[in-house]
Amino acid sequence: MTSRDRALELDRADPLARYRDEFFIPDDSLVYLDGNSLGRTPKRTIERLKQVVEGEWASDLILSWEHWLDLPRRIGDRFIDVIGSRPGEVVIHDSTTLNLYQGVHIALGLRPDRKVLVVADDEFPTDRYVVEGIAHDLGLTVRSLRPGVDLSDVAVVVRSVIDYRTAALADVKAFTDEARAAGAMVLWDLSHTVGSIEFDVHELGVELAVGCTYKFLNGGPGAPAFTFIASNLQASAQQPIRGWFAQKDQFAMERPFEPHDDIRRVLLGTPHILSLVAAEEGIALTARAGMPAIAAKGRALTSFAIDVIDHLGLITSTPRDAAHRGNHVAVHHPDAKTLLKQLADLNVIADVRPPDIVRLGLSPLTTRFVDVWDGLNALNSLIEARPS
Repeated sequence: MTSRDRALELDRADPLARYRDEFFIPDDSLVYLDGNSLGRTPKRTIERLKQVVEGEWASDLILSWEHWLDLPRRIGDRFIDVIGSRPGEVVIHDSTTLNLYQGVHIALGLRPDRKVLVVADDEFPTDRYVVEGIAHDLGLTVRSLRPGVDLSDVAVVVRSVIDYRTAALADVKAFTDEARAAGAMVLWDLSHTVGSIEFDVHELGVELAVGCTYKFLNGGPGAPAFTFIASNLQASAQQPIRGWFAQKDQFAMERPFEPHDDIRRVLLGTPHILSLVAAEEGIALTARAGMPAIAAKGRALTSFAIDVIDHLGLITSTPRDAAHRGNHVAVHHPDAKTLLKQLADLNVIADVRPPDIVRLGLSPLTTRFVDVWDGLNALNSLIEARPS
């Protein structure tokens, strides 16, 4: 059941196959297995950007701000269908790094008597750097996230839902409940989660989260990130960067800073309109396809990939239980970096994560089962051709 014919059979039966036609794909023979780093380009995004540039910017000029001003919050409400948030709980703005910085400070403000931050030693670099930088600036302690870590004096734990190397999925509810019982906040990084797996912030007890929109949400390079804050925490959320888009009476220039009591408290300066509208189209496409269908195909793609990996005798650390992984798979080989370049010569685009992982991102709206078969077979052929 791990043949190319089987892959083609799965593609013919795929209920999401028609969504691939909604993306601009100039080379249909390209095996693109890096959608978890940068998603493909929706056709509607190209049309929308043209409309905004030629109509709203070139023609209407400054008058377009009448409907641009609230774009970060309006687009944020599209996450209702993606992460189970409620109206007014998500805003699209800035970058994941900046949003992490704000989120850690918000959590610290909610736990002012605690001086310890927790992050795993092998967490995604940006998350670690932000935590370490804040600890350095404020004279706080950083503790490593390990099994059984003491959270009794911890203000905030920063943690990814899905491991960026192996795709291992954290037990979000159990860990959030554990942290809450100890009086600690958890700031979850959803960068590899949104548009990938089903995720309901309220069902899981999540109160603070950030993430990007350029991976599985297909928002485009440099697409703005997002911040989620549960509605009951918003009025008391304090963050260190004061910008005029957070101000209650934004155009009363002489007034002292008085931020909104809602999610707009985290906004800073003028939003990047072109990036916002591009992100909106990707998010809207995901919402239209539906997260249950997307997640189901993601499980099928990764299950097929692991079957092929086993069939070829390759090595993976990606969890075999589909309920405990995201939508990428890791193949280990000591020459991963060289193999990645050789794959590109074969029209296969993947990614590498040191020290030895070839990472294959399987984006449900655009990745075909035959891409998985062809990509892994190309990788295996390169490995077999290497001198022993």
